[in-house]
Amino acid sequence: MNDWEPDDMAYGDGPADAELKAAWERFCDRLKEAGSYAFKDVNPPAPIHRADGFRFLTQNLGQAFDLALETRDPAFPQIHYFTTPTMKLGGDVADFTYRQAWISGEHTYRITGKRGAARWLNITVQGPKPDKIPGTDYPPLHEPFGDIPEANILGSQLQTDAEGWFELFIGGEERSGNWLPTTPGSRKLFIREAFDAWSETPTHLTIERVGMAEPRPMASPAQMMEAFGWAGDFVTGLMQQWPEHSWMTSGGVCDPDQRNQFPADKSADTADDAKRGRMAAHMIWRLQLDEALIVEMPFHDGFWIFGMGGPFVGSMDFLHRPTSYTPARTKVDSDAVVRFVLSHDNPGVHNWLDTQGFSDGNLTYRNLMSRNPATFRTMLVPRAEVMDHLPADTAMVTPQERSAMLLERYRAIKQRFGI
Repeated sequence: MNDWEPDDMAYGDGPADAELKAAWERFCDRLKEAGSYAFKDVNPPAPIHRADGFRFLTQNLGQAFDLALETRDPAFPQIHYFTTPTMKLGGDVADFTYRQAWISGEHTYRITGKRGAARWLNITVQGPKPDKIPGTDYPPLHEPFGDIPEANILGSQLQTDAEGWFELFIGGEERSGNWLPTTPGSRKLFIREAFDAWSETPTHLTIERVGMAEPRPMASPAQMMEAFGWAGDFVTGLMQQWPEHSWMTSGGVCDPDQRNQFPADKSADTADDAKRGRMAAHMIWRLQLDEALIVEMPFHDGFWIFGMGGPFVGSMDFLHRPTSYTPARTKVDSDAVVRFVLSHDNPGVHNWLDTQGFSDGNLTYRNLMSRNPATFRTMLVPRAEVMDHLPADTAMVTPQERSAMLLERYRAIKQRFGI
């Protein structure tokens, strides 16, 4: 039986008390600093935007210590969803799921899983985080981003049994079949899955270190203090750097002062993009209450995704609202042009992108299975005249049909995340 009571203990009785308290208070100061960025110029002063800025912070505060501590030890790896319908991180796309696992080139890992029906899957080994983005003088993005892809395997390359089960080894000696090499600097697995039709199911994955025999050690004061520092950098970095870092460094982002149009140069198509398995382009939009924006793209091959984001470039409420489209869920006009309407209220067109009441935001294009760059056209029109600028045979939906579409979306996305 214990011979002590809680009242017997006080701050200062433990040898690590002062260091732990100081490290915690530094984290709290960083969190306070992070909150100040909710008021920066790129986040409009409307109450809905200010609230969303803090929501972007609190959603990521909820995962800060999962990344900084709970999944951090590469000897005891875990796969972690770092975006979900209730947790958005800058640049996430609605019809993707994003998972990661901290690893080390010192170990060999075994992933087991069952391949789902999602149209696209990419598992990438990420290498060291450089001081600067290669070929530039720009610093990399905040953790857990900024590292360099080293090797990848696509879902189409995975060898599975008849039911879709597979093993994938990471690191160690070269193996036949499903294997990805690592280097001494390998530090992370980045797992992205993209969905087209609502009927597509996710790939289930779990990871373990080959040779695990002992339980993970309990966290020490030193590890807690390191986690406080990492988490403080994380929450401050994401609030400070989104969206300005992408404006500064990405060739696929239009000049932020040139709103409502995509960049003419689709230069976001580098060797690293090839390992990531995608091409990308981004448009920064701004709409008054009485305006609508028509976005056009000649239909092209490949698996493309359009997804709406807010000023911090986190995805919009894709669980409840029509904020993303893919080929399987998009109506193409008879002239072989894909047209979307961005507006604050439902215009009745099938391909409606809901602004969720935001005046400003981001529209992201991803192309995953083709190297053909898209050609975009945009047209800002009065909301009352939007139908005058669309083809006569534009696909329309009734309010009842819209409700059914939203329910189908809701159920499919909950299935993706198992929620």
